[in-house]
Amino acid sequence: MSFAGPPRLRPPRHPVDPRARRWWTAQALLTVSGPLLLTALVLAVLCVLFFAGALPWLLPLLVVVLVAPACAYAVLMPRRRYAVHAWEVGTYSLYAAGGWLWQKRRVAPLSRVQTVDTLRGPLQRRYGLTTLTVTTASTAGNIRISGLCDADADALAERLGRAAQATVGDAA
Repeated sequence: MSFAGPPRLRPPRHPVDPRARRWWTAQALLTVSGPLLLTALVLAVLCVLFFAGALPWLLPLLVVVLVAPACAYAVLMPRRRYAVHAWEVGTYSLYAAGGWLWQKRRVAPLSRVQTVDTLRGPLQRRYGLTTLTVTTASTAGNIRISGLCDADADALAERLGRAAQATVGDAA
């Protein structure tokens, strides 16, 4: 007797906007990769100015410890996030997938939607993107869909808002 296991949940149908890759790359450069590369540059310059004898061992160490991880993060993270982030609204539920190292999939009934919020930070506005946060009557927390184009986010927020209003009684 063989046990086939539970059926697998297919990925949501709608990927986020392709501009999200550029937005995530810019975020990486501003928050992680940029500071690491700047630190490597400052250490290399200080080494050249004050400790020239340390160059043969310090420069390879800087490349391995700071430069290579910074470049890998700036290149790989946006691609992986774009491959994972997706969303879908069905007749009765909202389905969202996100993450890049730790991936999360959430399915929430539309009858449990309480609020729908949009966030457009300065960097997101530069790329014409929006993050949609859906609060549900669940202890699992909010559902966040990052990297939506402004038009899709507005239409999705309106649709989810209508679904929340159509629910009879309290969603809690």
